[in-house]
Amino acid sequence: MAAEPEDHPDVQVFDEIRYIEHLVRTAIARKLPIGLTYPQFEVMNLLSRRGDGITPMSIAVALQMTKSGLTNTLQRLHVRKLIRTEHCQADGRKKRIWLTGEGRQAYAQSMAAIRPKMEDLRDGFTQKEFRDALPFLKALRTWLGEKQ
Repeated sequence: MAAEPEDHPDVQVFDEIRYIEHLVRTAIARKLPIGLTYPQFEVMNLLSRRGDGITPMSIAVALQMTKSGLTNTLQRLHVRKLIRTEHCQADGRKKRIWLTGEGRQAYAQSMAAIRPKMEDLRDGFTQKEFRDALPFLKALRTWLGEKQ
């Protein structure tokens, strides 16, 4: 008799990761200000965490987005005046992305809306449980990244 997928812990791990990712995306998307999408939030979150002036290519790599998907997301953020784009001083062919004041405000509003869910999460699990999960998850991500 052939093994069922449930018999393989590696398959179960990837199923759990997929379910978790879906639940996180859904929970965040439901709390975002009207008109803001999850991919737009991801870009704003990255700019907020890493700092302004990141190139679109760096954003695409960090968020595992296609060039066309990121271009669309950046255009929509730009139309809403949540980001601004400038040509790179060192290399005029490259562009750099900054959050605008409105973008920072929308990001802060998004984070405030998400905060209660994050607090519930922190109440449900200890910091030790999160720390204990990290080495395996980081090693798995690194291994997968090297095999591409």
